[in-house]
Amino acid sequence: MSNMNDLRVKIFADGADKSSILEHAAKSYISGFTTNPTLMRKAGISDYEGFSRDILTHISDRPISFEVFSDDFDEMFEQARKIASWGSNVYVKVPITDTKGASIIPLLRKLAPEGIKLNVTAIFTEKQIQETAEALANAAPSYISVFAGRIADAGQDPLPTMRRALEIMKPYPQQELIWASPRELLNVVQADEIGCHIITVTNDILAKLGGIGKDLDQFSLETVQMFRNDALAAGFTI
Repeated sequence: MSNMNDLRVKIFADGADKSSILEHAAKSYISGFTTNPTLMRKAGISDYEGFSRDILTHISDRPISFEVFSDDFDEMFEQARKIASWGSNVYVKVPITDTKGASIIPLLRKLAPEGIKLNVTAIFTEKQIQETAEALANAAPSYISVFAGRIADAGQDPLPTMRRALEIMKPYPQQELIWASPRELLNVVQADEIGCHIITVTNDILAKLGGIGKDLDQFSLETVQMFRNDALAAGFTI
């Protein structure tokens, strides 16, 4: 891969800072957006619906995900319907379980006939992928979000799980696989190489996208120059 223009995987900006979201919206290579309650809390957002509706006045041409936050399945259902009503480009994020570990699959089967675009999140296992794909077999366009980065945090290679997910989802063309929680720029290349549909990318990794295909000899030289310049700037002596 010579540069980021060769990427086939869709880049979704992951965050809840309004200024960053609008900055990314001006970039043609950003294909969508994802948020979650944790990111919103970190961004200091207190009015969940107000923030979401405000963002949607600026972004109507690309998908954006907003998450339910109830821990009760009936209330999740109502939250999902309400969030979906905010815009035709909205995908409703629902976690794969509640906080006690009860599976979301019965709720997915209930939501599927509603025509709501879903983003099933916090998925880690092949069993969860299989059950989700089957539950959404006849649903509207949906995302299955596998937390590859957190699988790696557990000391396990996420690539076999991601490849298997693509196989499981193949019979359902309206479903797209998200490589979630990437940890480094290499993950973008890996997602692209295996044919993953989408990768969610935070600001720190987005800033590195231009480095794809960089000449390693030049990179080596720049690193040496950085060490030398920092030593001089610090006034080090021996």
